[in-house]
Amino acid sequence: MAQPRDFGFGVEETMLKDEARRFFKKNCDDSALMDLVGGNSDPQREPESLYDKKIWKQVSELGWAALAVPEEAGGIGMSVVAVAGLIEEAGRAAYPSPLNATINATYVLNACKTDAANKALGEIEEGGTISLAMTNKQGSWDSADTDVKASGSGSATLDGMAWFVQDAGKVDRFLVKAASDAGVGLYVVAADAKGVTVTLDSIVDLTRDQAHVEFKSVEIDAASVVAEAGKGDAAIDAALPTIHTMIAADMCGAGEWQLQTTAEYARTREQYDHIIGFFQAVKHPIVNVMIEIDHARSLVYNAACAIDHEPEQAALFAHMAKSSASDMAAFASSRSVQFHGGMGFTWECFVHLHFKRQLHNQVLYGDAAYHRAKCADLMMGPIAA
Repeated sequence: MAQPRDFGFGVEETMLKDEARRFFKKNCDDSALMDLVGGNSDPQREPESLYDKKIWKQVSELGWAALAVPEEAGGIGMSVVAVAGLIEEAGRAAYPSPLNATINATYVLNACKTDAANKALGEIEEGGTISLAMTNKQGSWDSADTDVKASGSGSATLDGMAWFVQDAGKVDRFLVKAASDAGVGLYVVAADAKGVTVTLDSIVDLTRDQAHVEFKSVEIDAASVVAEAGKGDAAIDAALPTIHTMIAADMCGAGEWQLQTTAEYARTREQYDHIIGFFQAVKHPIVNVMIEIDHARSLVYNAACAIDHEPEQAALFAHMAKSSASDMAAFASSRSVQFHGGMGFTWECFVHLHFKRQLHNQVLYGDAAYHRAKCADLMMGPIAA
């Protein structure tokens, strides 16, 4: 089926995106964000999970975390294009919350298509939060590459470690990928379950937290097995295009903040009796940043629309979007710091908050080179060893 006009971005999608922009501007402006996450500049500080729970409660009550929950599970069931618009605005505000993690896990649960998965989706609709725990110590999430093992049938016992778990300090459950002799399964585990230990990692991004999560003889009942052993990897593969697209959407939002903030500074900062935007060495690269953002954004919504209407193209388009957005994020970040001059690299300048979020996003679930290689594999086939 061909894609609809404007990627299917209609009245409802526009209203949601506009409302999200107003909400984040009111509740998470630059000063509020800095006050929340930038209070300690000590490079040796202990990692923290910092977010405003009152604002998150409002977001949850608006139903934004449940946008991807299908109607049959009690959710809103909006299009991927609509959700991408929301995530773009969250990225523009560098909003610290379990929103991105929960939405990404929601798409994996959607792909499971089991009663247990529908139950977990219903809990998200009621305000629950969840994060994916499916990456091993080497940073791989492909196939059976997991450091968590499952034993038993029906119910299960989990042992091992999940790494690079996003916003682990903000969620109440984990969607755990675990391997057994029968294959990969997916299990919902409460963050405070007996045998679960969450250890926050030190990362550069101040607007999020990351952790490695240990599972030590964690008992899982049958009702929490959302994908049986041997079926979990298929659910993950089905959801990965959407996950890649959401991360790219977040980068486009952050890139837009970097563009607008840097352009405004170039219109007001004077040097050599001119505003610095007068000089070609400044204004031309700012235009190039705009072009890179528009290019990446068009690929993001193309991928989101493909997920909605052309699923056979979704994987390829999502790899294209993540690759382009990662390159854009690097370029926009470097220009935003450089064009803020002597204060651009300081802690007091808000630029570093978005720069660090972009750095984290660039490598999250694969950097630009990784996704270009995946594009090549899909278009030409894997290169023989």
